[in-house]
Amino acid sequence: MDQAPKFTRHVWAQLWRLIRPYYFGRNPGKAWLQLGSLIALSVAVTGVGIWSGFVMSDVMNAMEKRDTPAFSASLWIYLGTFAATIPLAAFYRYVEERLALNWRDFLARTLTLRYFYNRAYYRLLSQEEIDNPDQRISEDVRNFTSTALSFSLIVINSIIQVVGYSSVLWSISKILMGVLIGYAVFGTLFAYLIGRRLIGLNYLQYEREANFRYSLVRVRDNAESIAFYRGERRELRDLRARLGGVVGNMLVLIRWNRNLTFFTTGYNSLALILPMVIVAPMFMRGEVQFGKIGQATAAFATILAAVSLFITQFERLSTLAAGITRLGGLWDFLDERDVEDDFEAESDQIEIDEEQRTIILEDLTVSTPGGGRELLRDLNFRLPPGKSLLIMGESGSGKSSLLRTIAGLWTSGAGKIGRPPYRNMMFLPQRPYMVPGSLRAQLEYPGSGRNTDDEESQEVLETVNLPDLAERVDGDFEREADWANMLSLGEQQRLSFARLLLKKPAIAFLDESTSALDEPNEERLYQYLRKHHYTYVSVGHRSTLLQHHDWLLRIGKDGNWELLKAADALKEKEQKAREELEAAAAR
Repeated sequence: MDQAPKFTRHVWAQLWRLIRPYYFGRNPGKAWLQLGSLIALSVAVTGVGIWSGFVMSDVMNAMEKRDTPAFSASLWIYLGTFAATIPLAAFYRYVEERLALNWRDFLARTLTLRYFYNRAYYRLLSQEEIDNPDQRISEDVRNFTSTALSFSLIVINSIIQVVGYSSVLWSISKILMGVLIGYAVFGTLFAYLIGRRLIGLNYLQYEREANFRYSLVRVRDNAESIAFYRGERRELRDLRARLGGVVGNMLVLIRWNRNLTFFTTGYNSLALILPMVIVAPMFMRGEVQFGKIGQATAAFATILAAVSLFITQFERLSTLAAGITRLGGLWDFLDERDVEDDFEAESDQIEIDEEQRTIILEDLTVSTPGGGRELLRDLNFRLPPGKSLLIMGESGSGKSSLLRTIAGLWTSGAGKIGRPPYRNMMFLPQRPYMVPGSLRAQLEYPGSGRNTDDEESQEVLETVNLPDLAERVDGDFEREADWANMLSLGEQQRLSFARLLLKKPAIAFLDESTSALDEPNEERLYQYLRKHHYTYVSVGHRSTLLQHHDWLLRIGKDGNWELLKAADALKEKEQKAREELEAAAAR
């Protein structure tokens, strides 16, 4: 709780950062047109309200004098002010909601674009301070735009109302105007002292709500694994703990809201009495007419509500501050990563040449992000086109890290990498990503560069030994299905290979991408790659992979490595196996 952000100048800077792109960006015309329309409607509504106050005063005066004709005329005019207010209020609400929606759409698109730019979504995985970016882009953006716009309009309306009604109140009683100002200043200071802790509590509530929702999503995404482990009790315990955090913080929040409500209720109730206490004696002395009491009360309440925004809207302000801090934190992170990318590009820790037809590694040193640990040191290797490399080593030795470095996901280290442009390469992870959509979308993900017809798609499925896959959707390659749950991991890996065969990249990187396959299926896929002279690099543990590669790179600990021909490594393995059999027979 001590680390919960406070409503400081930093929050105001973040608020400006979130407002500026939409209202002061490249095409702000539509935003300002809608905002200007809202201000004009607000002025109109306030003007009608002031007019109705004077008319109501005439109605009350006519009642006091028992002047029936004057009463009837004033009453009809008063009803006319209500008729004028209806369309103004309806259009005001419509324009406000449209502006909030447009702002949300713009801000969410901007954050989503930046989320994917330079693979920021990937780097966020290792950042503990930026929790639940999905919730920030979806829920926090929606809450921020609607609340910020609503509060901004309340401020604008309040300024208009203060300007409009101050002259009315001043003309009735200068003393009442002074009492109003003092009362509002006192109330604002007292409300701040009571409610300032709400800002940190609301921020914490955002975070705990997001964590609880993420836990529910995690259970859904890993339902099968949890079922196999019979991990229901553990997951239930975790969910209950997170829910307990949500409820516990909400209880504290409710208590502080209660304390604030005690004050605001008394504050607003007393405000109803003050005008009467001051103006009623003036009526008794004959200084004002009877209708001025009601007019003064209405004007006093309107101005007091306008200048007491900090009191009446403190709860919403604290929620808005928490949302600004969360969105601002995400925005700052994305800014920092842009600067970091520029710095890394200037420093050229690892020089990358994307004009090569194959892989060339020169004095390559691979380190973990930030340079905390050196995984591979001074690696030199050139992979000729149509040839293949197998990378093996102990778990954690840096096999996959080498692929991440070649792909540009990791940039820490030194040396030079020559490779084709990224669009001409393809990486197959151990756990394939099953994109939501049709079977054709699965085959073409992330985009083969051309549209495939049903015949070609079926031919590729037969090549990877999935001849009946289309029949599961009745032969309709456009029908959507839940592929992640429909297919086993082995089937997903074969479908991932089908993507590779459709794209035909210059170089393929296979990171344990056949680990869930039986040996016949694994051999079938690799034989196809060798037969059609694909250039590929594999990461794996199975010794059966040796026969499908030309070179073997063994990565050891402390940055050491060994490069040899796969055929020699296979002979070495067979010789060692014979020696072990002979030794066993001798015993």
